[in-house]
Amino acid sequence: MSVIQIAQVYKIYDADKIPVKALNGIDLNILAGEFTAIVGPSGSGKTTLLNIIGGLDRPSAGHVQIGEVDVDALSDGRLIDFRRDHIGFVFQSYNLIPVLTALENVEFVMLLQKRGRQERRQRAIELLKAVGLEDKMGKRPSELSGGQQQRVAVARALASKPAFILADEPTANLDSAAASNLLDIMAKLNREEGITFVFSTHDQRVIDRARRVVTLVDGAIASDMIKSDPVV
Repeated sequence: MSVIQIAQVYKIYDADKIPVKALNGIDLNILAGEFTAIVGPSGSGKTTLLNIIGGLDRPSAGHVQIGEVDVDALSDGRLIDFRRDHIGFVFQSYNLIPVLTALENVEFVMLLQKRGRQERRQRAIELLKAVGLEDKMGKRPSELSGGQQQRVAVARALASKPAFILADEPTANLDSAAASNLLDIMAKLNREEGITFVFSTHDQRVIDRARRVVTLVDGAIASDMIKSDPVV
């Protein structure tokens, strides 16, 4: 089953009245349960593509469908709600709320969804246990290592039970041990719970783990490879 369908997507930025083509006719179909890395040199369009998939930006032309929903047709207000309820994000810079504990950060998206307090708390606890942070629930971001903060971010991304997780350079600020630990957790969630992950990355460790590698060059797909022997 497709969770993401992109057809002939273009993104053109008007920089000082000089058009810059960031994406050049992208066709991409992501199936449920995939563990996919989008790779390519700086400026190839990786982050732009992820932002368009995630509804953080809109294409200049083309079609984006998430599940059965035509994202192109959503108003800005409805797109915000759709993004909150159906797409999980993990960013390079963690983006945790500094005054909230790890538990409260994971609960926050469910608070926005107006879920009950007991449901929020129970799910947040379950998710923090799943990422190995059961002993850090009461800690604020400043009291956590970078790897621990990114694991909180993964738990938060899963809180709304999204259709998929978009991870933009999630290991970029982590040392080797923390990055490996984070990837172990993501791979386990993908393998055991069927959670779909789409990465934008330069990190060879992520590329090695991915089962599918989509390479962008100059805003277009240069190759799309399904690997028979990813590192697990």
